[in-house]
Amino acid sequence: MDTGQSPEQHSGGNDGGAESASRPAVDLMHRLGQVNEADANIFEWGSIQGLCSGDLFADAQQTFGYVRILPGQKNPQHYHPNSDEMLLLLEGELHHSLDDQSFHLRPGMSIHIPQGVLHDARNQGEVTAHMIVAYPTNDRRVVMNEEGQE
Repeated sequence: MDTGQSPEQHSGGNDGGAESASRPAVDLMHRLGQVNEADANIFEWGSIQGLCSGDLFADAQQTFGYVRILPGQKNPQHYHPNSDEMLLLLEGELHHSLDDQSFHLRPGMSIHIPQGVLHDARNQGEVTAHMIVAYPTNDRRVVMNEEGQE
């Protein structure tokens, strides 16, 4: 429905706009992202593309990204000192390690990685593994335990 109002003006609720009037003005027209290999950080093992973070949106409260791991490859073992991680596998299969445990993931499965836990993912399949990763911080940090800079 076209209200004739710009996104900044439309309150979206029944509060008469009182809540939106108290929020700082935000440029809502530049909030869209798209998975695109050209915008990703490319590595020998695959790629990572940030879709939301404090670097992309100053007011972001989380980090959200898209990761690909090529067949026969693995990302370097690492941990996140300032947040946990959620991973949702969309396509392919992974063997995901958490410290000394390993989990076999298939499409539609997710895994929670606690803050500070060493982890990596190995794609032993024949197709590229595609996944979404999310962190409850706008400034996801990573400490590498193996070569293969992120």
